[in-house]
Formats: sequence, C-alpha cells, structure tokens
Amino acid sequence: MSDGAHGFGNRGMRDLSVVNPAGRGTVDGTRSSGRVHPGSAEAPFLAARDMRGGYGKADILNGCTITVDQGQIAVIVGPNGAGKSTAMKAIFGMLDLREGSVQLDGQDISALNPQDRVRRGMGFVPQTSNVFPSLTVQENLEMGAYIRDDDFRQTMDQVYTLFPAVAEKRLQPAGELSGGQRQQVAVGRALMTQPRLLMLDEPTAGVSPIVMDELFDRIIEIARTGISILMVEQNARQALEIADLGYVLVQGANRYTDTGAALLANPEVRRTFLGG
Repeated sequence: MSDGAHGFGNRGMRDLSVVNPAGRGTVDGTRSSGRVHPGSAEAPFLAARDMRGGYGKADILNGCTITVDQGQIAVIVGPNGAGKSTAMKAIFGMLDLREGSVQLDGQDISALNPQDRVRRGMGFVPQTSNVFPSLTVQENLEMGAYIRDDDFRQTMDQVYTLFPAVAEKRLQPAGELSGGQRQQVAVGRALMTQPRLLMLDEPTAGVSPIVMDELFDRIIEIARTGISILMVEQNARQALEIADLGYVLVQGANRYTDTGAALLANPEVRRTFLGG
C-alpha cells in the first residue's frame, strides 16, 4: 500500500493487549495475547464475522458481520443500544467474543489483545476520554508514537498538514481546545502509529455541523491514502453520504448492509433509521 497524499500509510500501528479465547465477553486489560492463525486469503482486509459476545453473561452482539476493504470508508449506524460501539470494541480486542472471528490482512487475530492489534495495523479512537487534557497537542501526538523506534517527525508534520487548526495550537494543552479540535488531536494521535485500519467511535459527537463537515472531509482524505476507515456515527445520513459501505445494526445483528448511496435511497432505511 502506498503512503498516499499524506503518507500515513503502510507500516501499521504497534501496540500490545489481551484476549481470553474462552471468555464470554469480559474486558480485561491484563491478559496476554494468544496466537495468530492464517485466515482466508480471499477475505476483505478486515473481516469480523459472526460476532457474538457482550458483558458478563449478556450478549450484545448477536452474529453481526463487519468487513472493510483497503481504502474503504465503512459506517455502522443504527438505533441506540444496537451494539454499534460494542462491535467496534470487539473488533479492537477490548471485548472478548463468545463466537465469531476477526481477520485482518489475511490473518486471524481473534486471540490478540488490543495492543498487539495495534501492532498489526489497527488504530482506535474512542468517543470520549480520547486526549490527555493536561498535555500539549504536540505531547499528545508524541504519546501516539510511543511504540515507534524511528523518527516520527515526518508523520507529525503530516498530521499538522491534515489538521492546520491543531497545528496552530501545538503548544497548548489539549484540554483547552474546542470539542472538534480535541477530536482532531485524537485522530492525529492514532495516525502517529501509522495504522492501516482506523476505527472511529462517534467522531462528530457534540460538534457543530461545520466542524462535522470538516472532520468528514479529513476522513475522506485519510481514506484516499489507502487507510481503511471503520466508523460508528450518530449523524447517520451525513456519514452514509461519504461511506463506500454501510451497516445498519439492530439488536447486535445486521439488518441492512449495502453501499452508503443504496442505504440512503432505501425507503425503509430512510423511514426507520434516518428520520424520513
């Protein structure tokens, strides 16, 4: 994969974390990873299939499947409580699956913890608590590069080029920024690890329509470099407008899967999930 316009491209994120292969959906940040196994060579770049799991003994995911090809923008939408964020956490290894598998770039990584999934090329930006508020913008970006042993200054320059408003405040504590600027810092920190798959949980939550449009424009630019994007988004209509692929989840299962344009044109999807 080429580095593309901003050069964020081809080395993947590095990190280490743990999954309990026999678990029922518990979250435990102290466990170590299991083994990686060969997957299907014909599968999409990300193939999270037939996922079942949740918290304790309650399953939130009921067999949903999420796939993303390289350079695609895939969007997960659905009503509150549909399992959208839970699906993202399961894909990232923050939640153990009772059934199903997660494959990335031809390898079954279901037994890896989040840190090791980062090393394999995943990046995850949670909806909240996604910056270090007392650290400066630049220090936040440096934290994203803690797993790298090379010179990351070029990547930092690329982040600043992508988010010029953030670049102007690089020496300012991140906690003093606006909500939209903090989101840009969080995305930038994930990009510092050079991901091949970038997962965003509600990136436009609480921001103005103008900032939302700007964030979506930047997400499109990132995808054009070859990085795959998987996004949970509350602004469903606007997100589907930029999506190559859309998933509508209901009660942890796929209700509709199609291109973003096709879902926007579907009368039932519009009436039930997009407000008419």
